[in-house]
Amino acid sequence: MRDLTQGSIPGHLIRLSLPMMFGMLFQTAYYLVDLWFVARLGDAAVAGVSAAGNVQMIIMALTQVLGVGTMPLIAQAVGRKDQADATLVFNQSVLWSFVCGVAVLVFGYALSPLYLAQVGADAATREAGLSYLRWYLPGLGLQFALVSTGAALRGTGIVKPTMAVQMVTVLLNIVLAPVLIAGWGTGRPMGVAGAGLASTIAIVVAVLLMLAYFFRLEHYVGFRRELLRVRLDVLRRMLVIGVPAGAEFALMFVMAAVVYYVIRDFGAAAQAGYGIGVRVMQSIFLPAMAISFSASPLAGQNMGAGNMVRVRETFHWAALMGGVAMALLTILTQLRADLFVSGFTTEPAVLAVSSDYLRVISWNFVANGFLFTCSGMFQALGNTIPSLVSSALRLTSFALPALWLSTRDGFTLHQVWVLSVVTMTIQALLTTWLLVGELRRRGAYGAA
Repeated sequence: MRDLTQGSIPGHLIRLSLPMMFGMLFQTAYYLVDLWFVARLGDAAVAGVSAAGNVQMIIMALTQVLGVGTMPLIAQAVGRKDQADATLVFNQSVLWSFVCGVAVLVFGYALSPLYLAQVGADAATREAGLSYLRWYLPGLGLQFALVSTGAALRGTGIVKPTMAVQMVTVLLNIVLAPVLIAGWGTGRPMGVAGAGLASTIAIVVAVLLMLAYFFRLEHYVGFRRELLRVRLDVLRRMLVIGVPAGAEFALMFVMAAVVYYVIRDFGAAAQAGYGIGVRVMQSIFLPAMAISFSASPLAGQNMGAGNMVRVRETFHWAALMGGVAMALLTILTQLRADLFVSGFTTEPAVLAVSSDYLRVISWNFVANGFLFTCSGMFQALGNTIPSLVSSALRLTSFALPALWLSTRDGFTLHQVWVLSVVTMTIQALLTTWLLVGELRRRGAYGAA
């Protein structure tokens, strides 16, 4: 356990965010390698995997309920020096990770065909998406165990073990991708199914490594058989924080599904270009995401200790560091957006879509940085409803105009990207205003 209630705030942010960023970088490296091999299978394969990968956002929404419900409670318990409560929350989180994993398998296999039938541009795209999900769903079910254990460690201020596990499993994934997707060494390429299987195998290994760490090396929180029974009081505490955060991610899934729906008449090339652009954009967000993930346990522990001045300073430093990083990345993307995507496709139509998407969408990189920071702070404060409200308003302000534009003559993909930038900027301003108000009500701006 690392005590984050003392010491330099920017120092803590840097020490926490660097391992997180390296872990995320390795994870993103796999995504990009995976995308590179899938792209060699054609536009339909890329579009299908991208559309199917959007299902992962629903799983992320559910894992957010678990992870966001776990991390702040443990961080606040650490700040209060209440090890017993931290251990109780951890064991309840592990219990519910098993329940959620089983639910993902049952509903995932049942509903995937219906979802892809709605968003797939053509039959080949839909079949590619289904083939990918058949092999990837077991891995998605196991994500809950990874989120539960990782959130517990982050709440105690420990991030290096999670990073190490990510590095090992991502390297394994990178090795498996060409073997299973392209058939290197076996002569039996599985195509997009191989991409899903590679991910599942890597996640299985990651879960085993995390369990080994907790059984052998973790001393602050650990498995207790007597605590692995349903405790509705603890579940309620987790859901109060986690459900709004999970709903927010679910709205992101809906928004992405709206984009796939409104652009599907442009064909598989457009959906493939959008899919590549989104994957690359997610890798560009790494610095801001790492900082926001670091700000949450830092602010959470100080929240538990009753030190609202350090909570306020955590927000200021995280917003500054994340904003500067994203501003620099905006400039780079504006100058050479094509460099980010040219390695993943040689198709001129796909390259044009992905480059235009990145060039336009980069104007909201700074806004995204602020959103990540605000989201992490709301989690630390134990109140994630404001983030959900701002996301719901953004979905409404984006989806309705996008659907209306798609029915008009002269409708273009560029209009969708511009609309996304405008609505994201409004959301960032609203969310920042809501967070400052929440901090002010809790005395963070009157206790200096």
